[in-house]
Amino acid sequence: METDLAGKVVVVTGASGGIGAGIAKAFAAEGARLVLHCRTNRDAAAALAAELPATAEALVVKADLRREAEVKRLFAAARKRFGRVDVLVANAGAWEIRDVPLHEMSLTQWRSTMDGVLTTTFLCLREFFKLVQEQRRGNAVLIASTAGIFGEAGHADYAAAKAAMAHGLTRTLKNEIARIAPHTADYPGGRVNCVCPGWTVVPRTAAKLGDTATVRKVTATMALPKLARPEDVANATVFLASDRLAGHLTGQTLVVAGGMEGRWLWRPEEVDPALV
Repeated sequence: METDLAGKVVVVTGASGGIGAGIAKAFAAEGARLVLHCRTNRDAAAALAAELPATAEALVVKADLRREAEVKRLFAAARKRFGRVDVLVANAGAWEIRDVPLHEMSLTQWRSTMDGVLTTTFLCLREFFKLVQEQRRGNAVLIASTAGIFGEAGHADYAAAKAAMAHGLTRTLKNEIARIAPHTADYPGGRVNCVCPGWTVVPRTAAKLGDTATVRKVTATMALPKLARPEDVANATVFLASDRLAGHLTGQTLVVAGGMEGRWLWRPEEVDPALV
């Protein structure tokens, strides 16, 4: 099925990571022109650009998205190279691999996660919306997490930030973007949607997902008991970014997690049947 994404300019933040790289590859396969953002690992982003089809045009930009000036520089570079930005995929984020319960969490960790997940998303959306207002066209796909839907014990900071993306930002900004990129006879209007991946096999989750007990615990909550791969998230993102395929979808949060209904609060052996 045609996506009509060929030639579109797509900014993918956090493109050097597992899900971000998968998203970039999926857009490249559709003929999109890419801006591949990385915060520190420029070599990985450059290697990704080299892996893309020879016909794919990609610009690698290194920037700390927690800083206003660097976000402005990212979008200025995209505009200078391509003249416009059609799609923003706000994928960059920060996740503390250790389980840290709230009563043990430092203010430094809380603020770091909020900046790494939520502030980065805000700053990128703000710059993108400025372009959308001029172009009168554009859509955004936010990459949140099932942690923002079901919560995640030991990661209250991350769950709170991702919930803000999946609910508050997505559902508010769908109304704002429709004002600056209005529906016309040949254009569905500006859109904002969100994808919430569940446990996905990527480098930053490798340590946890290398543990058999953890894999059994998380997949036990899924109708389809398997871990996601980056391409599962990427395909959903491409679909939502396509005006042709998803032109009447906005303000939606799509959970890509095998039918997850939540996580176990207790393992079976932790429950005393005499007290049930």
